[in-house]
Amino acid sequence: MFVGIDLGTSGVKLLLLDQEGRILGARTEEYPLSFPKPGWSEQDPNAWLAQTKAGLKKLLSEHGDPEIKALGIGGQMHGLVILDERDEVIRPAILWNDGRTVKETEYLNETIGKDKLSSYTGNIAFAGFTAPKILWIKNNEPESFKRIKKIMLPKDYLVYKLTGAFATDYSDASGMLLLDVKNKRWSEEMLDICGIRSEQLPTLHESYEAVGKVTDAIKAELNIKGEAIVAAGAGDNAAAAVGTGAVGPSKCNLSIGTSGTIFITSDKFLVDPKNSLHAFCHADGAFHLMGCMLSAASCNKWFMDEILREKDYAREQAEIKDLGENKVFFLPYLMGERSPHNDPVVRAMFYGMSLDTSRSQMYQSVLEGVAYGLRDSLEVARGMGLEINSATLCGGGAKSPLWRAILSNVLKLELKIPANEEGPALGGAILAAVAAGHFKDLSAATDSIVKIKETLEPKGELMEKYDEGYAFFRKLYPAVKGLNY
Repeated sequence: MFVGIDLGTSGVKLLLLDQEGRILGARTEEYPLSFPKPGWSEQDPNAWLAQTKAGLKKLLSEHGDPEIKALGIGGQMHGLVILDERDEVIRPAILWNDGRTVKETEYLNETIGKDKLSSYTGNIAFAGFTAPKILWIKNNEPESFKRIKKIMLPKDYLVYKLTGAFATDYSDASGMLLLDVKNKRWSEEMLDICGIRSEQLPTLHESYEAVGKVTDAIKAELNIKGEAIVAAGAGDNAAAAVGTGAVGPSKCNLSIGTSGTIFITSDKFLVDPKNSLHAFCHADGAFHLMGCMLSAASCNKWFMDEILREKDYAREQAEIKDLGENKVFFLPYLMGERSPHNDPVVRAMFYGMSLDTSRSQMYQSVLEGVAYGLRDSLEVARGMGLEINSATLCGGGAKSPLWRAILSNVLKLELKIPANEEGPALGGAILAAVAAGHFKDLSAATDSIVKIKETLEPKGELMEKYDEGYAFFRKLYPAVKGLNY
């Protein structure tokens, strides 16, 4: 059998896949997220490892400790994990949604220059990327910087601790701003800028390549039977795309998780002229463009948990009746924004409220605001001449029929709903199956395993109404840009 792992921001999800591509079971183990200062976001990598091991042991035990042929991991991208010469974690990992690197990001984009960065890596600096975090450590924690022996991404820390292999894959490495994405090699120019050496970075692999095996000690500790090959794995968005079948050119996957992404595959290396979208490698060995907004389903959770203080999401959404009629708008920038604005200091805002505004209108505006924010990135891709009319959909937000309808009509997309919604964890298991030679390639694997259960079509009149809403939404960010209290 095969194990897929999704190392997320709030927890790790593990699933068990049999030889026929059937999901036999899944578990989720949670770990804490720390916000030591406003705009900071950190986690203890040892918590990832502990909860992954605990979940893996429970999952396998629940299914009679079957033989495991291979494991694959999809993980949160951009996080900075640094180890010393004793292989001990130097400090908590700085995560993808951490906004402390404003000065470093400005230095890279303005002093080094966006044109140079794009020529070196295919991308410009965003506050969440790994390279600005390395510079922040260098500038603010010089003693920690001097101790760095190994630099890695979150999922690669798990791979290292499970196998001893110091490795990463191209899709995840693309988000570090250290990789020459087009030529699939570390950028010597970026290493010089950050003051690091190539030997501090992991070896590079395709996502579906085997990089090692679970060590005998870990196998004994967790009662793992079988060969337990470990694939290089992928960044969570690339893994999610694999899990929904977005493999090969001209495919699109929409993910509504903690963050929201629109993921567009290509057999060629493409760069948005303004670098509003990320130009990354894909887990299938080719490339993709990606727009990422920092707060998607987290906007929904924030409004329900912190503002309404309600847990019944379905009941609250049942009160929302008139799609396309809402005059209340929400800017979904709770953690700043990445694509396409690259603005870590902008914040969320409601606009258009009056004395007769209802809670359901405010809630509706939150769901619509996320959809409008994703359309910002989609319009950039369409402006490049890419024809995008259909997408698969995954993530926690994909479970809401109401949100699906809003997304389909705001984005003008046919949305395909996979039969299972495991996303990155399933993608990890599929990568494991390919790494073990169970399928000849990734396309064969996804053709066999990924099935679509439902297709949602946008409606003409509603699309027109949301076109009007989106035209107004686009006026709001320029009006508040630069405000920072």
